[in-house]
Amino acid sequence: MSDVDERTLRRWAETLAGIARTGIGFTESQYERERFEEILRVAADIRAEADGGLGVLEDAEGLVAEWLGDIDKGVAGYVTPKVAVGAAVSNDAGELLLIQRADSGVWLYPTGWCDVGYSAAEVVTKEVEEETGIICEPVRLIGVLDGLRLGMSRIPLYSLLFHCRAVGGELQAHPLECTDLGWFTESTLPSPIVGYERWGEPVFAALRGEHRDVYYDRLRRPVWRGEQ
Repeated sequence: MSDVDERTLRRWAETLAGIARTGIGFTESQYERERFEEILRVAADIRAEADGGLGVLEDAEGLVAEWLGDIDKGVAGYVTPKVAVGAAVSNDAGELLLIQRADSGVWLYPTGWCDVGYSAAEVVTKEVEEETGIICEPVRLIGVLDGLRLGMSRIPLYSLLFHCRAVGGELQAHPLECTDLGWFTESTLPSPIVGYERWGEPVFAALRGEHRDVYYDRLRRPVWRGEQ
């Protein structure tokens, strides 16, 4: 039997936790609530093991408390992935704007959580300017990516990846979010870069002006044991 990698363990844990938290949010039965809470404890054990913390038991107990403290009743309690945006920004030379994230040291295109009151396209332009100093305008949607599967998140999220065109501004790294940034061609990409095997080809196709259908992660067969 082959070992299960950390990313798969984390996905299983978050899925179990989502099912259990949603169940708690909808049930009126104390018996069912207790069963769902037990599932949460199992999910927390899996997640703590995946994260590789030294105090696995303490980490798991903290996760259970965090998950239980974030449950609403009814539809408001239905657990869904968070939504984020990503910006594949190109310049007149056909180069891609990348940042080195301050929190992890990896390189990626600018990203950000979707804010209430903004459209996804508005959040994209706001995040790019805040993180890089570059003013851009959205061109089209490239893809919808699963953040856990992409390896750029430890929590469930869907990322809406836009192709954007730089129209002004100057490179200026946000002091808290970026340690470095720059324009890169397909042959001069920095390292380490996260998720490139998933987003690289459709992104550079968009930068070359190719018009394709929206990209999404291929279906796993079977879902739980299929390849990442």
